[in-house]
Amino acid sequence: MADLNWEVHDGSGPYLLLVHGMLSSRNQWLPNLEDLAKVCRPVTVELYGHHQAPTPIEPDQYLPESYVAQFEKIRMHLQSPKWFVCGSSLGAALTMRYALTHSHRIHGQVFTNSNSALADPTLQSGWKSNAEKARNSLIEGGLPALDRIAVHPRHAKRLPSELKDQLVADSRMHSPLGIANTMTYTTPVSSVRNTIQNNSVPALLVCGKYEKRFQAHREYAEKHMPHLRIEYVSTSHAVSMQAASEFNHEVCTFIRSQS
Repeated sequence: MADLNWEVHDGSGPYLLLVHGMLSSRNQWLPNLEDLAKVCRPVTVELYGHHQAPTPIEPDQYLPESYVAQFEKIRMHLQSPKWFVCGSSLGAALTMRYALTHSHRIHGQVFTNSNSALADPTLQSGWKSNAEKARNSLIEGGLPALDRIAVHPRHAKRLPSELKDQLVADSRMHSPLGIANTMTYTTPVSSVRNTIQNNSVPALLVCGKYEKRFQAHREYAEKHMPHLRIEYVSTSHAVSMQAASEFNHEVCTFIRSQS
């Protein structure tokens, strides 16, 4: 079984696991690390097939439950009884699942806009029905096929230029097979919509209020997820990158309140 690629950064306080989204990398957190280090020790991780992460052959390793096991393995390696977790987009679906599975290991959880985390059955069904065709297309098409995906950083219009350049450069190291497997075996089954009512830990949603398609999911979480606080920032989907200072402030405030 291939272990995830992860790194501990300088900081003071409890550990904070940071998990990026689809077609991103651990470098998406570069605008956040300095501020977060004042209240925690950030731990960045990369999803399978992304940047420097391994690309397992076995489909089971891409399942959300496999990521939960990998996150727990990292915590145990750090010898930390409890930590914070934070996920962006697809990463949020995985950290939220971890928090539901290992609530006794969590001080609190943070997440940003994530349509995959809160996808309803209709959306999940659409992803599943298209998964195999999309997988074959990406494997055959290679990196140029990845470039055409709408959420590829090269299409981003509101990212700081240096960060965009970094993520585009990182994308040249993505594995088409790994991304294809993620879209086939991770995303379609990543939703925790039907279990968020079981949340038992303090939770913060830093919500980009301008992403229209996420607002119905935000309303669902607000209604059904216990212990959830929502703070709004003036951006769309890529909250931690497009509104780094606002995101950093909200996360630091949250961690101080729970530590």
